[in-house]
Amino acid sequence: MKASLVLKMGQQLTMTPQLQQAIRLLQMSTLDLQDEIREALEANPMLERQDDADADGHASEADPLAEASEQSTSPDAQPEAYEPPPREHNESSANTSELEHIPDELAVDTSWEDIYQTSASNLPVADDDDWDFTATTASGISLQDHLLWQLNLSSLDAREEYLATTLIDSINSDGYLEESLQDMLGGFDPQLKVRLAELEALLAHIQQFEPTGIGARDLRECLMLQLEHLEPCTPHLTEARLLCDKHLALLGAKEYNRLMRLMRLDEDALRDVVQLIQSLDPRPGSHIGSSEPEYITPDVIVRKDKNRWVVELNPEIAPRLRINSLYASYVRRADTSDDNTFMRNQLQEARWFIRSLHSRNDTLLKVSTEILKRQQDFFEHGPVAMKPMVLADIAAAIEMHESTISRATTQKYMHTPRGVFELKYFFSSHVNTEQGGECSSTAIRAMIEQLVAAENPKKPLSDSKITDLLAEQGIQVARRTIAKYREALGIPSSSERKQLF
Repeated sequence: MKASLVLKMGQQLTMTPQLQQAIRLLQMSTLDLQDEIREALEANPMLERQDDADADGHASEADPLAEASEQSTSPDAQPEAYEPPPREHNESSANTSELEHIPDELAVDTSWEDIYQTSASNLPVADDDDWDFTATTASGISLQDHLLWQLNLSSLDAREEYLATTLIDSINSDGYLEESLQDMLGGFDPQLKVRLAELEALLAHIQQFEPTGIGARDLRECLMLQLEHLEPCTPHLTEARLLCDKHLALLGAKEYNRLMRLMRLDEDALRDVVQLIQSLDPRPGSHIGSSEPEYITPDVIVRKDKNRWVVELNPEIAPRLRINSLYASYVRRADTSDDNTFMRNQLQEARWFIRSLHSRNDTLLKVSTEILKRQQDFFEHGPVAMKPMVLADIAAAIEMHESTISRATTQKYMHTPRGVFELKYFFSSHVNTEQGGECSSTAIRAMIEQLVAAENPKKPLSDSKITDLLAEQGIQVARRTIAKYREALGIPSSSERKQLF
């Protein structure tokens, strides 16, 4: 094959850094966006908070660029209300005339796969008014720390404390001893000459710690430990101990008739025994943990105003930004010095950043408004009225690509009178009805929950029965689909839901 030079003509769309920034801001969650804005304020002297500028008293009243920036980052500002700053024949406007032109709308809509990862820092700023020092210094106590604290209060020698610490390290987050004592015995140094009876005694000592039932090796032992801590005069305590010790498997299988026969109890007495056992905690260690609570800040708010549903951006998700008019006036025309070039680049980046934030808010508001328009029945009547909807429906309505809608709805939350929902919650597949219509899978899940909540506990509805009940309403769903939805909702099977009372 001979090597040759060939000239070809073609079109290729290149993602500019500004477009990459706009897409990256669009896909960010609220917390990541706040961190990104905080980093931008620290790195770019041309950017400033509107409230900080007003508090310092140096906000320029005659600076059109600052006024336009204020409108750009205001969550409730409408895109149509934006106008480019008027050109004045003063030094400030002349100095910025040769900067790159920024369009009113950024083209964040693209069909490319999102390959840009956010790298926002989670470190707070010490001078931030909203910075909570305890949020980064305080941490919840772990189960092991809670048990070790109680161990330090015990009168044990160094050897016993070492062995007890080893036992505590083997207790999982639910409060159960994961490793058997025999296996743990082989892991100690032979020179210590640890005996099985010694470990048994130390485990019994740990099992007296709080929470009650800690250090058990199985569910039977966990429940028995909790029953031992009850007052001896507790009604049906003896029967509860017998049931947990000998017939716990039958209770799990809900074999109530067999339990009444083996324990020689009538239905009322067995009901009282089962209620006593159900008052115990099968996972005593789960209530103590080091995980911090996760807070969700909604991006949009939906409310009803005078019989009309309205959607608006949450004004608390991001601070209002503007261009620092004092620093912007230092940019000189036809000055190629390093300082002037640096200031010129910073001013350009600040303007692009503000425009990207405006474009993000505009896209998010458009998507949320269309969701509200299509799912208004949900806000009126709840999940049973949810309509089937996919990303392509919203994309076609607001004339954007599906990938843009996916970015705008991922990790974005909507506050409604019915609770806080992720925007992706409103998208679901459909099931055909006998009348030729469609029913949302979310609505079917809500119907399953309603049917199970209203069922007779002694005769719970099977998956086949639920299928028949939905068919009576004109919704044709396979039994295996009902089982899949039921498991996704965390609803046990009919045999597991069966109750004696």
